[in-house]
Amino acid sequence: MRYLVLLTFLFCAQIANAQIWEDRRVFQSGEPAVSLRIISSTDTAFLEPIIDEFVALNPEVAVEYLVMGTADIDGIFRAAPDTFDVVISSAMDLQLKLVNDGFAAKVTETVLPDWAKWRQSLFAFTVEPAAIVINRAAFQGRDVPQTRQELIKALRDRPYFFAHNLGTYDVRRSGLGYLFATQDARASETYWRLMEVMGGLGTRLYCCSGEMLDDLASGDIAVAYNVLGSYAEARSDIADKIQIILPSDFPTTMMRTAMVSDHAPHPDASAAFVRHLIATQTNTAMTEGGLRPIDTGITRPTIHLEPALMTYLDRLKRRTFIKEWENAIIQ
Repeated sequence: MRYLVLLTFLFCAQIANAQIWEDRRVFQSGEPAVSLRIISSTDTAFLEPIIDEFVALNPEVAVEYLVMGTADIDGIFRAAPDTFDVVISSAMDLQLKLVNDGFAAKVTETVLPDWAKWRQSLFAFTVEPAAIVINRAAFQGRDVPQTRQELIKALRDRPYFFAHNLGTYDVRRSGLGYLFATQDARASETYWRLMEVMGGLGTRLYCCSGEMLDDLASGDIAVAYNVLGSYAEARSDIADKIQIILPSDFPTTMMRTAMVSDHAPHPDASAAFVRHLIATQTNTAMTEGGLRPIDTGITRPTIHLEPALMTYLDRLKRRTFIKEWENAIIQ
């Protein structure tokens, strides 16, 4: 028992250590009576205007916003669900499993279409494409690939140029990268051919879209595969150096989701925040320059909120997929 107590203490100490977060911000106005803890994979800059508006409308509530990777979020939240109020992640499969495993509270919400929510507990607030992003200078005077097959041809035509000059997610570390990869593989065998070609050229592996975009802009890599299109669109500082391609052969489109912890210390304020997030992201007039909002009039995106999304979270299936991916990309 003493050993268990010690482990719990050490874990809580780790959670309290700010160094585990990629970013941490506290938002408040006035003298708040409660403080929401939101753990999220979304860069602070994208949600800052929404959080600012929420605390302005609710001065009795402060928001502590904590950013880290999708896979880390799942593990840390599962270990201590009573230390967080709201979970926001782009890894739809991991979020759906949290709901399925009983970690999410129900929230009354009537704005979203059925395809953008699950069991009244998980709520989408963006629709975002996976993109191929290129360094413009690397393709100057050459045809820009518009499909995965055309990308394969471009890489094969200039293998010496593209060697160690490509980037994609490390699906072992990134929950979103794993989601994109499994959904691509389900859609077409072209994905595996592309991974084999990229693997033969010594592709660099990344944790997140931001790092890939930085290396594209600097010229360290020429092509990044499965970058979050919304993050690339938001980088006005490098817009003249990169080009965003939404592959025309088959799209991969995901939804960023939010849920209230079933053990939330402040359930009412948490539900109010999620409703505010949804209201903002379903009003296109309020989302200028931010993440792509939910358009309630469109058909659902290619990655759906449904039980099949959890297929590749099965331990055996995940181990098999990762092994096949490693064989293709790490050569």
